[in-house]
Amino acid sequence: MAFLQEPEPQRGVLLPVLPGIGRIVAQNPGIMTYHGTNTYLVEGADGLSVIDPGPPSEQHVADILAAAGDTKIVRIVLTHSHFDHMGAAPRLREATGAPVHAFHQSGLAGYTPDIALHDDTAFAGLTAVHTPGHAADHLCFQFLLPDATKILFSGDHVMSWSSSIVSPPDGDMLAYYRSLRRVMARDDVYYLPGHGPKLPHPQELAAELLAHRQKREEAIIAAFHKQEWNVAALAFTLYDKADPALKFAATRNVLAHVLKLKAENIVTELEPDRALHPDIARLPARPPGPLPPGVTQQTIDDSRDDTRRRFALRAA
Repeated sequence: MAFLQEPEPQRGVLLPVLPGIGRIVAQNPGIMTYHGTNTYLVEGADGLSVIDPGPPSEQHVADILAAAGDTKIVRIVLTHSHFDHMGAAPRLREATGAPVHAFHQSGLAGYTPDIALHDDTAFAGLTAVHTPGHAADHLCFQFLLPDATKILFSGDHVMSWSSSIVSPPDGDMLAYYRSLRRVMARDDVYYLPGHGPKLPHPQELAAELLAHRQKREEAIIAAFHKQEWNVAALAFTLYDKADPALKFAATRNVLAHVLKLKAENIVTELEPDRALHPDIARLPARPPGPLPPGVTQQTIDDSRDDTRRRFALRAA
């Protein structure tokens, strides 16, 4: 696929992107975040909108406030409730008094945004576009530049540097297909993603992402025509990943594909295997160091158990 790469950007400072829009790259680089999460500052008549305030980092909040300078931050906008995008929201809200705008049904248990957004909600020059798949509460945001060029803040739905993980139960592959088709039908000129550089000709990459998923689904169905599979064994047959984190992420994407096929009555779920696949058993039950914000040991344990789930092609 035609993913984009960029030189490692300067972090913690406002980098110009398009007229009236700048980004601050958070200091959270990683295998799942590329150079770091993009926090966008969007100029408006009443002040600044901050789209995705980033990870829970005092330094990143300080960087946002420094970049804003004397211009008032009037609203905080979330594409979705994953902590690398919204972890700084409470601290930035405390520092500025700006209300948090997010999807009305948050994916974070117990969290309620100040301003509840729905599909097609319009505010401050932004229009919400509900795009579930990567996350159930995922929103993209349409914005018009001064010359009326249409852009889309695409969060993690379509990124310029990599495909997006779809991890059940919050991630839903059937919804992801539908959301990709939805943005492909739009006429946005650029996407500004949650990670990576500005994306021109975005519909082309969105179409490639959908085709890639469809090709993966065809391979999964072909595998089921040969035998039953548990999630881990199927993932490690289809994906060649050496990094443990990517290896485990592959099981999440495969589970999402298989659950889509189950919802479409193509496969059926059997009793799970009693033992973990050897490659999963060799991975640490808890990753080294502190757990990332929003990740609990229960989440990890449930994901490991998911790899034992077993499926078969439904009889005709």
